[in-house]
Amino acid sequence: MGDAYVGARTPRREDARLLTGKSRYVGGVRVPGMAHAYVVRSPIPHGRLLGCDTKAVWAVEGVLDVITPAEAADLRLPCVNVLPDQRLTSYPVLDEAIRYTGQPLAVVVARTPEAARDAADLLDLDLDELPATVGAERALESDAPLLYPELGTNLISEFTMGDDDCLAAVEGAEHVVEMTFRTGRVSPYPMEPRGVVAVHTDDELTVHISSQAPHHVREHLADAFGLDHDRVRVISRDTGGGFGGKEHVYPDEALICLAAMRTGLPVSWSESPGDRLFATLPARQAVHRARLALDGDGRFVALHVDVLGDLGAHPSNVGCSTFAVTATLVPGPYRFDRCAVRVRGVVTTTTPTGSYRGFGQPEGTLTRERLIDEAARRLGIDRIELRLRNMVGPEEMPYTSRVYQIYDSGDYPRALRTLRDLVRPLAKPLSKDDGRRRGVGYSCHVESTGLGPSMDLKAMGMLAGGYESVVLRMDQDASVVVSSGVVSIGQGIETALAQLTADRVGVPIERVRVVLGDTAATPYSSVGSVASRSLAVGGAALTQAAERLRDKLLSIAGHRLEAAADDLEIADGVVRVKGDPRASVTLREVATSAWRGWDLPEGLTPGLEERVSYDPAGYTFAYGAHAAAVAVDPETGKVEVEGYWVVNDAGVLVNPAVVEGQIRGGVAQGIGEALTEEIVYTDDGQPIVDYLLPTTREVPHIEVVMLETPSPITPGGMKGVGEAGTIGPPAAIANAVADAMPEIADRLTSVPLTPFAVWSLL
Repeated sequence: MGDAYVGARTPRREDARLLTGKSRYVGGVRVPGMAHAYVVRSPIPHGRLLGCDTKAVWAVEGVLDVITPAEAADLRLPCVNVLPDQRLTSYPVLDEAIRYTGQPLAVVVARTPEAARDAADLLDLDLDELPATVGAERALESDAPLLYPELGTNLISEFTMGDDDCLAAVEGAEHVVEMTFRTGRVSPYPMEPRGVVAVHTDDELTVHISSQAPHHVREHLADAFGLDHDRVRVISRDTGGGFGGKEHVYPDEALICLAAMRTGLPVSWSESPGDRLFATLPARQAVHRARLALDGDGRFVALHVDVLGDLGAHPSNVGCSTFAVTATLVPGPYRFDRCAVRVRGVVTTTTPTGSYRGFGQPEGTLTRERLIDEAARRLGIDRIELRLRNMVGPEEMPYTSRVYQIYDSGDYPRALRTLRDLVRPLAKPLSKDDGRRRGVGYSCHVESTGLGPSMDLKAMGMLAGGYESVVLRMDQDASVVVSSGVVSIGQGIETALAQLTADRVGVPIERVRVVLGDTAATPYSSVGSVASRSLAVGGAALTQAAERLRDKLLSIAGHRLEAAADDLEIADGVVRVKGDPRASVTLREVATSAWRGWDLPEGLTPGLEERVSYDPAGYTFAYGAHAAAVAVDPETGKVEVEGYWVVNDAGVLVNPAVVEGQIRGGVAQGIGEALTEEIVYTDDGQPIVDYLLPTTREVPHIEVVMLETPSPITPGGMKGVGEAGTIGPPAAIANAVADAMPEIADRLTSVPLTPFAVWSLL
């Protein structure tokens, strides 16, 4: 097997297409006769739609259809993640019961986007408003308005993970640090908004959509409309970012398909910029009441966390699973004698919450790492030494945590020591006499990647499989086509799969084509490109398929050359005897023989196509250590990140440049979460739409050091890295602010740390 491409900084092959205007985004899809839709959304957070007067709408020239709840009464979408005793497991596409501002109430279809918008403004809604319920803690108060009166509660799911005697261990410990942490609601905010073009002809529905999981979309649309699955085709060629927000089909997207079926015309829709913050699912919002118990030597005795998660108006596609992931990774890279997490998910009159890059992990990391820093401050122990004293060592791998996770491989102390040695000499020059106070903060985490195996997903209530399939084919001209169910969402998977194929098969990367994002041309993928699994699972399937294809090539060539397959190698477009390049046959000749069925070894079938489904034996666990250097202005509370460092281990690196880009992009998002980004609601349930994304002024140079500990689970040794960058920044930055401002350290418990928030504490 060659190594010309795996591990090389091969330029991303996607970029030439994306940078020269040849990309294939939904907004660029044009179909003859295409109509346009506009989604009418609720202006109130809680109440009931008593009626829709459409007479004025039909007076607008070009209007083709108006869809109200009466026309979509039976359409529902499922929760794919259904956790213990979850009281709601599906939700309507349109509903007369209103539970959040921005909820779809109707769709207007017209010949032009302008006509659809003008007509939508004329729709007369008769609304009966009810009191709002904002905030998870408020939702559990005895007098809180109920979103689902028939349930008698706003509590939708509750369960506990870990040790039953954890609280007793906390109460008996010599030292206990107790703090309550709050994480703000943030938006995935991809550059490409959600969009759909739906075409319904000859009882077949073709849907162009910006999606991370086209097979997921196909499955749910087919079931919602009662269509055979093979009558629905979903195409998601280029997706301009997803970050979790595009991992399923939304109610408004399903309505566009309904519009195409009702009108018989192609219908196009794109999410309005002003709708993004209350139409695309946000994430993160949770309250953690946490206690860290230590003995007199600074050894971690117990960790107990009570997670109260805000689901918004109803459980979304992912249900309460983000809070469950928080629970499973709360221990991070440390040893605890006891650990337990209580999880509760409640509904509020706000936009339903869903997936966002990191999926519950930044929240848990903030809680754990702030507790550790506060314990070090109170006990007078160096914060890095306290971490190292309690960190799981490489000799303990595989290691089973107190909440059932089996860490497959890694050297956690090495990552932290590497980070410490990297930061110490570089943080000093940042000190300036400008009236600001400076500090450095650290955080460590373990990242769950490679979602699977399938039976584990079933056991935890996820209505999906954890495997990935790939079809690998060499054609008669010795070119190679890879077809995979994972999709390209900006993460560089197209390049990585081409690199794996080129190396494992032994062909130039220019001769490899990768096909993604079309349910009619790719193998089934139950969940698509989510959970840092595209390469760890999809790449593992490809690795196995490439080995089989290579073995078949060598077997055919060996038969023709009268040589053992072990004595052959593939190089420079030929299969040749090692040490005797004159004894060779071209790959094209071998491929042609295979497809024509000529001169094949006995028992070998014609063709050169391998289909492999890989179901991982377990999760792979990447890990990292982050550090941030900050300057805090005590007069204004403004926090500036002046330096940022990451040490990360994602197993075998197929393309280090892609990995570095993933980490840096994730850190930028994490800085936004830590300092500026939050969707805030008024007490009466109205979203405040000022949303401050970080710019190049807020994001400093990010230095990345990569370690490589191969996963013993994954063929090829890869782990995921898609979420690594987002997990550490909120904790590292909060710890840095605590280092700079020790007088408020015990009250630094919420993000974002806006200037007002910090100034208020001072």
